[in-house]
This record gives sequence, C-alpha cells and structure tokens, in this order.
Amino acid sequence: MINQILKDNNFKFNKAYGQNFIFDKNFLKSIVDMVATKDDEVLEIGAGAGTLTSMLAGSTKKVVSYEIDNNLQPILNEALKDYPNAQVIFKDIMKVQMSEIEGNFQGDYIMVANLPYYITTPIIFKFLENAKHLKSMSIMVQLEVAERLTAKPNTKDYGAITPAIDYRANAKIIKRVGRHMFTPAPNVDSAIVKIDFVPNKFDILDTHTMDETIKALFAMRRKTISNNLKSHFGLSQESIQTICNNTNILPTTRGETLDTQTIVNLSNEIFKIKNM
Repeated sequence: MINQILKDNNFKFNKAYGQNFIFDKNFLKSIVDMVATKDDEVLEIGAGAGTLTSMLAGSTKKVVSYEIDNNLQPILNEALKDYPNAQVIFKDIMKVQMSEIEGNFQGDYIMVANLPYYITTPIIFKFLENAKHLKSMSIMVQLEVAERLTAKPNTKDYGAITPAIDYRANAKIIKRVGRHMFTPAPNVDSAIVKIDFVPNKFDILDTHTMDETIKALFAMRRKTISNNLKSHFGLSQESIQTICNNTNILPTTRGETLDTQTIVNLSNEIFKIKNM
C-alpha cells in the first residue's frame, strides 16, 4: 500500500536526507513491541513514508513525528489518515527548541527514530544535554555507530559519546538490521540501540564539568590525560598531579582506557580544584 502511495505521488528518495525506508510490517511490529507500550507517548524523528509511524500509532497512546521533507506531506496524509493519535510536524528538529518539542507531550515520553548517519550524533547530544522528560531513546543507526554507542573502554570504538551516554543511561544493541531491509538499500548494515535514562546513575558534582572532562579526555586520543586536562582546563601541573593522586590514576594514562566511573571521579576532583 505504502509503495503504491509513493508511486502515485511520484516520490523520489532524497540522498541529502539519508532516506532509507522499511516496509516490512512484521519487522516494524517486532521493533514496536520491543521498545514501546500502549501507555507511551512517542516522539518519532523522521516519519518517512509513515510505516513505523502508523505501527507506533496503533500500539501507543500518541505519536508526534518530526519530518524535514515537505514532499512527504501528501504521502503521510494518506498513510496516517486512520490514526487520529498521530501528528506529523514538518520541521527540522535540530532547529526546534526543546521546550517546544516537549510541549507536545503531557509528561514523560519515549523517542523512536531511524536516524541517518549525518544527524545521529547531533540528535543524540541535543536530547542527552537538553531533554527533561525523555525516558528512553530507541534509535536505528549504522551498525558501526551502534557499536560506538555501546563500546567498552580501551577498544577502537570507545569515544567521547560512549561515556557521555553511559553516565546518564544504559545503552544496548537490541536488534541488528540487514541492509536488505531498507528501500533503497544502503551500503552498510544497521542496528537498533535502546538507551534507557537512569536519573542519578552516578554521583556527579557538576554535569557541565563532567561534559567538559569527557571532551578534554577524548580531544586528542593519543595524548595523556595530563596533557589533555592541562590544555582544556588550564590546570597547573601541580593541580593535575593532585587530581590524579586523589583518583588513583597515573598522569600518563590515556582517556580512552578510562571507564565512566573513573571519568566521574576525575570530573568531581576537577570541579573541586576549580572551585576552591
């Protein structure tokens, strides 16, 4: 049905928006069953042809979907005509204030999104740093990105985004998705990552300092934490030595080897030093 609607409207896939749609209803239903319940209010990013949107609307309380491509409007009007609890807003969500986004919901909500590569990291950080009522993010991303989001310390995939997520939430890959499931088929496989937010997961004195500590540690991967912290925070060598002593970390350690708890410990010591 959706394929026919696309043909009737002479729709052409836009590479600039990273458009790759999934039409398999059984597959989409399996995703919805894993990530949403009937009482959930859902934020969807990228309605596409409305296949996942309609499945979500049929299984949850409410769906608000942001779609950047206005050419999809007649297609979505047709695809969602039987779902009064589904609303599509034709805006670039990266340009929308968080207060406006969260104003669409009565309280807590979940996110479900099939994210193109170019917008994955900006979207994640926008919501990590600014959302106040988001319970979980279930995002379909390129497999290599999924592996970065859930990586362990001292591995090639471990980067700044990993502890940035981990100190706020629990993230895991819940399903791998072959490239053949998409139309048009991309060049790589994908995976669905579920990120469940956990309030006060770690005892952090100041989240801004924590975010800055993560940025500092991963700014230049091959440099030691001593060099990275010194250049980022303008700390003296004496202060860095004190911080390392208090956290039982060698100044010659590299940031990519540190787990989230250790980074939290560093951040707290940096905050204390800078606020003495």
